[in-house]
Amino acid sequence: MANIVLVIGESGSGKSTSIRNLDSSETFVINVLDKPLPFRSASEKYIRKTKNSSGNYYSTDDYKNILMTINYVNNPENKIKNVIIDDFQYIMANEFMRRASEKGYSKFTEIAQHAWQIIDACSKSREDMFFFILSHSDEDTSGKMKCKTIGKMLDEKITIEGMFTTVLHSIVTDGKYKFLTQNDGSHIAKSPMGMFDNAFIDNDLNFVKTKMIDYYTGA
Repeated sequence: MANIVLVIGESGSGKSTSIRNLDSSETFVINVLDKPLPFRSASEKYIRKTKNSSGNYYSTDDYKNILMTINYVNNPENKIKNVIIDDFQYIMANEFMRRASEKGYSKFTEIAQHAWQIIDACSKSREDMFFFILSHSDEDTSGKMKCKTIGKMLDEKITIEGMFTTVLHSIVTDGKYKFLTQNDGSHIAKSPMGMFDNAFIDNDLNFVKTKMIDYYTGA
């Protein structure tokens, strides 16, 4: 079973920037919206993969293509250890918009199933792999900040945070970009007891990966 982490937060709170310190030679980015990565030398570190060329960057919002890409990076010959799925919520939102004219509620079940299939495929990948799923946050009816989906009809089918042991919430506090590691009553965040020394850590996925490895190996 692979290591999977959900990172949620508002737009501009540092989710995509947190990729910056990962080793690009063993990292693959699935960019749902194909937005430029917001850190220096990103375009040099992450080269677009095409049918005729190798690379470590691919853009698609189609769940079938994402599942095929997960299968591709899961091959040990590709030497990929870290996989980023950026703007995860738009996989659901874009499919909903494409199917907006469909009548009935079955489409919500199918969209939820597609999101579940992606997370499940990540979880069942090689045990030495780390999957970081980045998604926007949204406020629920109780005022808590949660992972953004496409509304109540889908939330009744799947609780995305429940599929992860580690959920980090990206927050800007005092002008600094941080990850919240534990639920503070307003933000849905969680991590195993003792994995992180502080409630707030730097928004650095390489640091997160290092702490996870130390925690699970007892280093």
